[in-house]
Amino acid sequence: MTATFGAVARAVGTNKGLLDDPFAEALVRAAGVDFFIRVIEDDRYATDGGNDPTMTGMINVLAVHGRFLDELLTSAARAGIRQVVNLGCGLDTRAFRLWWPSGMRFYEIDRSKVVDFKEQVLHQVGAKLTAHRYALGVDLRGDWLTALRRVGFDPAQRTVWVAENLLVGYLPPDAQDRLLRDITSMSAAGSWFAADHLPWTPEQLEEGRAFLDGWRQQGLDIDLTKVTYEAEFRSVSEYLAAHGWHTTDRTLVDLLTATGLGGRRPVSSHEMAITPRYVTAILAASSDGNGSSDSR
Repeated sequence: MTATFGAVARAVGTNKGLLDDPFAEALVRAAGVDFFIRVIEDDRYATDGGNDPTMTGMINVLAVHGRFLDELLTSAARAGIRQVVNLGCGLDTRAFRLWWPSGMRFYEIDRSKVVDFKEQVLHQVGAKLTAHRYALGVDLRGDWLTALRRVGFDPAQRTVWVAENLLVGYLPPDAQDRLLRDITSMSAAGSWFAADHLPWTPEQLEEGRAFLDGWRQQGLDIDLTKVTYEAEFRSVSEYLAAHGWHTTDRTLVDLLTATGLGGRRPVSSHEMAITPRYVTAILAASSDGNGSSDSR
């Protein structure tokens, strides 16, 4: 359900010209959730866009972050990085829809059902790869590192790690910290990292419940406590900074500015309080030369 909602955001964002994902709508329609299909059609055909400002706002935020990551990954490729690892990839299609230089390797990790579903739909619509893609059906709470190495991932080479709509409560706090530790241990100096993250403040928890209550009224019975972990999370930016990464933490306003969309609409103080923060980071060379321990 959450992976499909991400595809809804990319489909609507494509219709609005925020990004270009020609496969997102086909994936949403194949998933067969009437409410999500109606969101796309309402945005395209209804004069009021469906008249749900909360839904519209969430979709816009996700689409803008998707555009930001598209641009960041393109920049990384131009900087000579030839490995991308997309953690909790969901229904993302960047290995099919973005330009990649020769030799680019794209690793996607998610649960097997998500990976298999996406594989089937993209095959049906005739999507063509633009990179060497390795899709791994592995739970990120398990031994995903072994699976990644098995298909040829090279920790000696610089990597771009992407965790889009993952570090927002979908892993328990200890698993999230372990994931960040494992990423660091598998990263060469000069590797990049990008993610959105939420500490789940009381205000964010209240907003999350209200958002899913709206889904329930449309017939989608989703319990926030069964989708995310309600716990205190360590700041992703602070964790990375303490483990050798040079980090930049952005607000929604910063994200809009970075993508050239800052003047499109005002951002309220409420939106600033409930939306994620957006971290990017580059791993510094460590004192022992392996880029995986002490920060300079």
